[in-house]
Amino acid sequence: MEQRGTKFVIKKSKRVGGEIAVKGAKNHALKVLAASVLTDEKIVINNIPLIEDVKRKEELLVSLGVSVKREEETVLVKADGIKTTDLNPDYSATIRTSIVLAAALLSRFGKVSFYHPGGCVLGRRPIDIFLEGFLSLGAKMAGDGDKIILWAPKGKLKGGYFFFPRISVTATEALILAAILAEGKTVLENCALEPEIVALGDFLNSCGARIKGVGSPTVEIQGVKKLKGGNCQIIPDRIEAATFLILGVLHNTTLKVAGANPCHLEALIGVLNKSGARIERGKDYLQCLPWTRLKSASIITHEYPGFATDYQPPFTVLMTQAEGVSLIHEPIFDGRLFFTDSLSQMGAKIIMCDPHRVVVQGPTPLQGKKLASPDIRAGIALVLAGSVAEKETVIDNVYQIDRGYAEIDKRLQSVGVEIKRV
Repeated sequence: MEQRGTKFVIKKSKRVGGEIAVKGAKNHALKVLAASVLTDEKIVINNIPLIEDVKRKEELLVSLGVSVKREEETVLVKADGIKTTDLNPDYSATIRTSIVLAAALLSRFGKVSFYHPGGCVLGRRPIDIFLEGFLSLGAKMAGDGDKIILWAPKGKLKGGYFFFPRISVTATEALILAAILAEGKTVLENCALEPEIVALGDFLNSCGARIKGVGSPTVEIQGVKKLKGGNCQIIPDRIEAATFLILGVLHNTTLKVAGANPCHLEALIGVLNKSGARIERGKDYLQCLPWTRLKSASIITHEYPGFATDYQPPFTVLMTQAEGVSLIHEPIFDGRLFFTDSLSQMGAKIIMCDPHRVVVQGPTPLQGKKLASPDIRAGIALVLAGSVAEKETVIDNVYQIDRGYAEIDKRLQSVGVEIKRV
């Protein structure tokens, strides 16, 4: 595991530019790893990012008795020797997607126990919606302190109907996995639409699942008795692509983001164009070009295909360097705007209206400070801020950044960002 004492030291970077490639999507890879326990046959996962959250998920699988072998960016998984369906709290407490693994185990074995999953500290993130969904498929539930125990009375879940009271990516994925081996048909309404869900559904169908409607609000799953093995190509990480694109705009330079899918970033591209940025798009890349004037633009985060909440922290940094006043409205997570206090310490003019809204006045010169990364996306935003700040910026707790970005310091160095790991 990455040492928690590691720091990033960043200096103002004057020659940013060139080309940087996007890795596989974290939020696709983690769900495919979870889905691998639905079959006892071999699953081959390609283009999987070597990040801390993936490492923790692999360790969690191994603790269950799953065979996991890594060959660079390819992982081979075979879940034919699972010896327990009790999720190890030491591993599951570190990643929120452990609840998706719990759904897959419940689907295949008819029982699972787990503790409240971990992940980023972004305010209140209850799991009631997951539990209600499992119960709608016939599961029974009991509690033992912080431990949650779920089981299917006759060893198999039953197809059912569930309406998500709020749109949730992870809950949509978890209920799809839970329903795949259930007896009968399941209908899920008000589902999330993210590309990672579509990719997960396509992969599962290639393994013999019968899923219809992924990428739409209504998903139908006809339960099957068994899944076969298969191969999965992890899609490009659109959050990483967005981060690099914003980095290029921030430095008013030419920066090519290779291996990206522009169709997944329409909301961001539209806002950047509105602000005066110049974005060139190809079939599998995005490139920003030098702009003449960067103007403020207000945003409100929304589920896909809207402006993703994970784009917001880097975009907020960008707005500190834009002309005018922008309103950043973040209704999805209670704590996602708290990192703006660090930007204020660096000299940004930011007024917090409430936990979900801040007003940013720009452009404002930033000054390097000693800071700590509170979560994945805020952490990378502080790296971007440090790259345009006068004097040195030191960011502690970079484990949080490593959870979502593979070898980020080396890759940023390759395009001229003055960053080093100490």
